Amino acid sequence: MQNIKHTKIIILGSGPAGYTAAIYAARANLNPVLITGDNKGGQLMNTNEIENWPGDKNQITGSELMHRMYEHAIKYQTKIIPDKIISVEFNKKPFFLLGEKDKYTADSVIIATGSNPRYLGLNSEEEFKGRGVSTCAICDGFFYKDKEIAVVGGGNTAIEETLYLSNFVKKIYLIHRRNNFKAEKILIDRLAKLVKIKKVILYLNHTIKEILGNKSGVTHLIINNMNLKENIQKKLIVSGLFVAIGHVPNTDIFVNKLEIENGYIKIKQEKHGNYTQTSIPGIFAAGDVTDHVYRQAITSSASGCMAAIDSERYLNCYN
Repeated sequence: MQNIKHTKIIILGSGPAGYTAAIYAARANLNPVLITGDNKGGQLMNTNEIENWPGDKNQITGSELMHRMYEHAIKYQTKIIPDKIISVEFNKKPFFLLGEKDKYTADSVIIATGSNPRYLGLNSEEEFKGRGVSTCAICDGFFYKDKEIAVVGGGNTAIEETLYLSNFVKKIYLIHRRNNFKAEKILIDRLAKLVKIKKVILYLNHTIKEILGNKSGVTHLIINNMNLKENIQKKLIVSGLFVAIGHVPNTDIFVNKLEIENGYIKIKQEKHGNYTQTSIPGIFAAGDVTDHVYRQAITSSASGCMAAIDSERYLNCYN
């Protein structure tokens, strides 16, 4: 393991927040270093259709958008390093970061490490991961052509996954623990058309109790109606289950290093600048590691811009 040159600013994460922060920091002549982490491009890499990115009236894929951001960051000489940070020390300056490949120091850090898919927490779910249980329809959907599958969740991701899978699977059971969906109305309207032709079968107010299968993979789901006092369960014959119930922010290495609330990094949110500063001056955070409400690519990018501006102002004062 070798040390690299000290840099003014390090950005952790290569999703919309990270790349946008890099673009703004680079244009401010801060010569940023962006460390990609495990999931280069972030969650958008698994998004098949983006229809609400301002300026793109035609739909684009998440991977296309992230590649454009990558190229934009490269254009302004952002140094992009494929490494994963495994521990940090923020109690003295310069800030120290230990990666799997190298050691890093910086005068300022922007944390944009994003989030990972949340799972149901069933023992049987763990057993069948990669053998019928998936969190990525784009990655794995093709393997279920003309088969019956299930999707669990009630937000945008669950509906988007269902719409995508409907293009080639035989039937989809959409399971949601509530009576109403939290997704955008346009997505719900599209879902309703599939429900009408019975391409999608809804199981609202239901939860998954067990995932059953064999050596080949998933074969059945046991679901339970939450509205009934009796524990009446139903068995669904499926070849796969796509879990779309939200995400968990990637903040583990920052526990006891920064102020964190419910898994999310707390930022100051001041009205007159310094909005993205964490509990330690010089450390800023943007994107899904701070946001459990909006969780959009555009809001992540916006917060990445804000973090870069906040960092620039901090460095001007620090130096």
